Amino acid sequence: MNSSEPEIPDEDIKLFLQAIKLQSVYDFSNYSLKSLKRRINKIMSDTKLSIPEIIRKIHEDREFTGKVVKNLTINTTELFRDPKVWRSIFYDILPLYLKMESIKVWHAGCSTGEEVYSMMIILSKLGILEKSEIYASDINNDVLDVAREGKYKYRFNQHFIDNYNSVINTGKDLKEAIPLTSYEYYFNVNKVYDVIKMNPFLTNKPVYKIIDLVKDENLFNIRFDLIICRNVIIYFNYELQNKVLDLFYKNLNKNGCLVLGLHESIMGPYESRFNKNNLAYFRRDE
Repeated sequence: MNSSEPEIPDEDIKLFLQAIKLQSVYDFSNYSLKSLKRRINKIMSDTKLSIPEIIRKIHEDREFTGKVVKNLTINTTELFRDPKVWRSIFYDILPLYLKMESIKVWHAGCSTGEEVYSMMIILSKLGILEKSEIYASDINNDVLDVAREGKYKYRFNQHFIDNYNSVINTGKDLKEAIPLTSYEYYFNVNKVYDVIKMNPFLTNKPVYKIIDLVKDENLFNIRFDLIICRNVIIYFNYELQNKVLDLFYKNLNKNGCLVLGLHESIMGPYESRFNKNNLAYFRRDE
C-alpha cells in the first residue's frame, strides 16, 4: 500500500465488509486484503468520509451502498490489453479450434467489454466468428451496459488502434495468409464527438449475464471451449481463487483452455488439473 495512504484498522475492515454483506447481495470477505484496503482508501478520498462514516452511510443509504460496491469491483481494461497475450490467443490458441463445429467462449469478469470485442475481432479474422458463441459476465450491471453498447471515449482510448495493429496486422504468419484489415471494419472512430463505437455485427453477438464468481454457479448452463478471466482472481485470496478455478475447471470442455492475466497463475490443488502451455492453461482430464 502507498505509504501516504492512511492505515485502516483490521476491525474497521471487518465492520465495513459486514455492512456491505448485510446491506447488499455481495460478500467481499475473501477478497485480497491489500486490494480491499487500496480501494477503500480511494473511496475515502473520493467521498471525503472516514471509514466509520462510510460504514454508517452504508447502513443508511442504499444508493450509496451501490456506489461503494461498484467502486470495489471496477477493473481496468482496454482493447487488446497486453498485446502479447492476444497475439498468443490469435496465433497459438484459437487455431487449435479451427476445425470444431462450434466454439463456445466465456469472458468471466468482462468489465466494460473491450476484451470481449478483442476476442470477436480475432475470431472474425480467423473466419470462425459465425460458428462461435460468445458469453460474458460481470458482477456489475453498469459495466455490462457499457459492454452491450460497445461505445467508448476516443481520447481516453486513442491507443486502441495501436493495440489493434500490433495484434491483427503484425506478427507471425498463419498457415494461410490473412490480409490486413483496417480497424474501421470492426469499429468507427469519431474524433469530433470523442467516440469509438463497435460495429453492430459485434455488439449484437454476445450474451451477457450478471454473475458473481464468489457465490454463483455458471448461469449460462453450458460448457466452454475457452474461458478468459484476466486480472480478476488476483483480487481474491487463496481460498477464493481455488473456488473460482474449480468453477472454471468444471465448466471447461475436454481440451478446453483457460487464459488468466499476465500476473496470475494456477498454484495449489488445481495446478495438477491444468497443463500450462505458454500463456494458456488446458484442462487436464482426470
